[in-house]
Amino acid sequence: MANSSGLNRTGVLSRVTVAAITAALVGTTTAAVAADAPEPGSAVAAKPAITAPAASAASTTAAAADAELRFLGGVSGSTLYWYAPNGSGGYEAREWATDTWGSVKNAQQADNDGDGIADDTWIWYTSGTMAYGSGESTDSSFTNVGSGWNIYNKIVSPGQLGGGAATDIVARDASGVLWLYLGYGNGKVAPRVKVGGGWGAYNQIAGVGDLSGDGKADIVARDGSGILWLHKGTGDYKAPFTGRTKIGGGWGAYNAIVGVGDLDWDGRSDLIARDTAGRLYRHSGTGNAAAPFAQRVVIGTSGWNTYRLMF
Repeated sequence: MANSSGLNRTGVLSRVTVAAITAALVGTTTAAVAADAPEPGSAVAAKPAITAPAASAASTTAAAADAELRFLGGVSGSTLYWYAPNGSGGYEAREWATDTWGSVKNAQQADNDGDGIADDTWIWYTSGTMAYGSGESTDSSFTNVGSGWNIYNKIVSPGQLGGGAATDIVARDASGVLWLYLGYGNGKVAPRVKVGGGWGAYNQIAGVGDLSGDGKADIVARDGSGILWLHKGTGDYKAPFTGRTKIGGGWGAYNAIVGVGDLDWDGRSDLIARDTAGRLYRHSGTGNAAAPFAQRVVIGTSGWNTYRLMF
């Protein structure tokens, strides 16, 4: 794999493999339940890491520091691929990462050191166990965060929601209740806080960073009729979101909506969305709460339905 170029402003952007995290879980007996709060397991010393693919050397677009920058992960079967932003609102050709993701149900990236680069990863297994790998760790430590996370059918990490310094997690249970887990910055999380009910009305929840222009991390959610709603962040962990605001209809055309940070490098957070034909679109953020996304742009013409998970 090539070293990161043009995107990671602090050096090589490394990624963890599930093989390494699996090793961290072997032999552990942590049985914490997510309903109470997952407890950290033991870290491991070895760090097999994946170096992310290089961004385009030809790109002259400067990466904005205002919104988080990240690679796109795609999982097809048991294989994980990384896509590097190309500096013009799309992605470079994919780079193979590992073939050990068959037991992974979900994953979310995070920027826990606050450098504007998402180089940490939470990973949830079909067994309900969550693990965490720090992409910039020099001692290659992996953490078993806990078990019991399969009580949730949706888990998203939109950024800092509770006013702290680290990235947080929101998770929805089978009854439609949304819960907030405040992050400590090392992969571990505080006991959950109830956000509220009624979130079962949504079939997609996404977002990374500020979507409304007020400097706070937000999320969007799509209902069964294809309407997308904005839930603005408040920065208060006791009530992390305001009441919803309608963005618009027609979002039912997509079978996946993913927050990707600042893909077009204009300093604002964006979304990507995939339609049923396998096309990929970018919805660039505007920073305007009344109309948070610009007109969509095709950034992939076909083939994106190969991925059972994008993050």
